[in-house]
Amino acid sequence: MDGRIIERRTRFLGKLPAGLTALAVLGRLVPHPPNFAPVGAAGLYAGSRMRGRERWLVPLLAMAATDPLLALWYGFPPFTPITLVVYASLCIYVWLGKRFLSTCSPRRLVLASLSGSFQFYVLTNFAVWAFAGTYPATWSGLAACYLAAIPFFGWTVAGDLVYSGVLFGVEACARRCLKPGLQPA
Repeated sequence: MDGRIIERRTRFLGKLPAGLTALAVLGRLVPHPPNFAPVGAAGLYAGSRMRGRERWLVPLLAMAATDPLLALWYGFPPFTPITLVVYASLCIYVWLGKRFLSTCSPRRLVLASLSGSFQFYVLTNFAVWAFAGTYPATWSGLAACYLAAIPFFGWTVAGDLVYSGVLFGVEACARRCLKPGLQPA
């Protein structure tokens, strides 16, 4: 096969993680059910496919860039003490991707996605209880906060599973279709 074609395919595959991640985080700006967002999946994907600092910047920059726009559109403050917990939780997605998805299988992807969704639910709802002042600072207030967040948890799980499947699936298809030596039919 021509060396230039192999070089172009290699360059394309090298840029694929950044491109897929950018598309995923743009999905945060389109209308969607609450918490059915691509940022957690983008964190998993970036953690498993990118190197160095850039993997950690993916969810943080996505949130920092879109939070002010969404706050303006929906009339809420863009940054609160809860925001720091959300950002930290998204970094855990990156760690999960780095730790468990360097070699990806459907089983590992589902487990990493579910782990990400669960830790996001636990951490962010604890922050809502602790900082928002919506619930009493009691055990029953904490339980009420977690109970009220169950529907959001369902959307988080669904979003993480769908978007992770799309990101890793598109990459797998692209790698297979662009593999050197394969000729289009």
